[in-house]
Amino acid sequence: MRVLVVEDHELLARTIGAGLRREGMAVDVVTDGGEALAGLDLVPYDVLVLDRDLPVVSGDEVCRRVGELGLPTRVLMLTAAGTLADRVDGLDLGADDYLTKPFDFPELAARVRALGRRSGSPVPPVLRCADVTLDPARRTVTRAGRPVPLAPKEFAVLAHLLARPGLVVSAEELLDHVWDEAANPFTTTVKTTLGRLRAKLGEPPIITTVREGGYRAGR
Repeated sequence: MRVLVVEDHELLARTIGAGLRREGMAVDVVTDGGEALAGLDLVPYDVLVLDRDLPVVSGDEVCRRVGELGLPTRVLMLTAAGTLADRVDGLDLGADDYLTKPFDFPELAARVRALGRRSGSPVPPVLRCADVTLDPARRTVTRAGRPVPLAPKEFAVLAHLLARPGLVVSAEELLDHVWDEAANPFTTTVKTTLGRLRAKLGEPPIITTVREGGYRAGR
């Protein structure tokens, strides 16, 4: 899942970004509305975590622009303005969800995951391929009932592949959806992560490499 966090409080922005990355998401962080609009022009984000009170361009204006442009990006408004009127106003602007500060991070992460499931084609809440089961909410993977501990990027790569069973997913697509904008497209990051993931999942392999194409989960 690709997420853009827009929050002008730099420490909070970094904290949210780090927490969502630990959840296996690819996260970019900006601190004003102008940067947010520039990023939305370039990257197909699944979810936008948006503070309403932003410099340069307000969060309300960013939310309006998302709707006007017809972007599939889901918007989670994050703000200290928590009255009923504030929430209604934010949702009427086009926000898909509204969370007031202060908040508990597990709730924020759960809301982002829920919005991510709505941003594209419907994805089952639990993903399965052969005897492998991945539960995004519980952050667990099992194979034949045996727990398989995965690092966040390994988990995110597996989730992306299992959500597209039988389809060939290119390394470029994995880099775009699992890593953030700081990732170097010329590194062997994807190949290395796939190697570790396959080793942890064991035999028989459920992820195959398609020559000059990419990777595929299942047949």
